[in-house]
Amino acid sequence: MKVLLYTGSLNLVSKSGIGQAIRHQKKALELLNIPHTYNHKEDFDIVHINTIFPNSIIMSWWAKQKGKKVIYYAHSTMEDFRNSFIGSNLIAPIFKKWITFCYNRGDILITPTEYAKQILQSYKLNPPIFSLSNGIDMSFFTRTSQARNRFRKKYHLTDQEKVIISVGHFMERKGILDFIELAKQLPEYQFYWFGYTNSKLVPAKIKRAMKQDIPNLHFPGFVDRHEIKDAYCGSDLFLFLTNEETEGIVLLEALAARIPILVRDIPIYTKWLKHGDTVYKGKCLSDFKQWIPDMLMGKVDDLTENGYRLAQKKDIKEIGKQLIQFYRT
Repeated sequence: MKVLLYTGSLNLVSKSGIGQAIRHQKKALELLNIPHTYNHKEDFDIVHINTIFPNSIIMSWWAKQKGKKVIYYAHSTMEDFRNSFIGSNLIAPIFKKWITFCYNRGDILITPTEYAKQILQSYKLNPPIFSLSNGIDMSFFTRTSQARNRFRKKYHLTDQEKVIISVGHFMERKGILDFIELAKQLPEYQFYWFGYTNSKLVPAKIKRAMKQDIPNLHFPGFVDRHEIKDAYCGSDLFLFLTNEETEGIVLLEALAARIPILVRDIPIYTKWLKHGDTVYKGKCLSDFKQWIPDMLMGKVDDLTENGYRLAQKKDIKEIGKQLIQFYRT
């Protein structure tokens, strides 16, 4: 059995969670010694498709013509497309029709969570749908003092300064407006948002908010996985204010790095993340403003070990074992 990891237009998603998911799939196949390739000209039995571009549709058609099986990874829904790029709300219904067309090209669909699976089932798709986490490379995101020191040194931070980070595109859906507002209201803490989005796709109100003169707010841009690991290890709080997700790979990374986490209380995290057990949750700006000082000052329980154990269940070694069952299916 040989697997083709289709990487057409990977450059367009390499800085996103989808790009990270593809890298996780490769690592899982390596750990399980399953033959795999990026070259569609080689022989293969199963193709993984993670993107929804026209060339992905062509690949799924070509593979089926050759008698190959197609696993389509459903990373996107109409719900998490809204409030993302310029015009996303307007074209969201069209986007739903397009991803429905794409996903129907698969023999099976894999989506990261049961929450995402329920959404996709409402689309009346033809292939069977399975939920399987994107996974996390636990060994890579191990917390170290060296990583913390590198982060603090690079950004000229003293060991006493409290640092809050988030990771994601410059999208309203990701909670960037609340993140900026919290930085404004809590000047005693340093706020760093890691990530990049082409300015042509960023809505005007996001650009205006980002251009405000807020001395403790920083946008370092996109950094590689080694630097983002340093950021997790070197900061004091991971603030994930997303309004909609199919999973959230950066959240898994933060759990693996044993950093205190404050998330927005949204449906996807209702069953998986327990408030006061693995993370803390808030619904609105006033909630976040209340929780942040308490967490940074140690006035609430440290939940990082519980969160770490939760992330272990999604280690890519375990995900790979489940993936083999889908191959057999």
